[in-house]
Amino acid sequence: MQHATAPTPSAAEPPRGDVPAAVLAALTLPDFDELTADQARGADCTWCRSRLPRGGAVDLGERRHEGVLFFLRSCRRCLAAAAHRGLLDHAPMCEPCTDNAAECPVGRGLYRLIRDGRR
Repeated sequence: MQHATAPTPSAAEPPRGDVPAAVLAALTLPDFDELTADQARGADCTWCRSRLPRGGAVDLGERRHEGVLFFLRSCRRCLAAAAHRGLLDHAPMCEPCTDNAAECPVGRGLYRLIRDGRR
């Protein structure tokens, strides 16, 4: 149960282990045809293919590609690198990011993923 005074997570502040859909859409995922079976089922990192610990992975959501269901997960370090690339692609094309980065929930979410990956 969440404490009554605790802030509610938003798109800019994803809860631990979960990435909001708007932020996830800014990440470039590997081609689905190149994923191994372990990556597709979420046992290995989507990017580096390392084995993921049960509690230390970040859920990237369920995806369907050509009728096949994928359960993508990532290690924090690879997610931070992907978020950095996503932020570099997103920010120049986003008016709120160019005016005041604090106003864009996607930019803030990507920045938070970068910071979380450095911990």
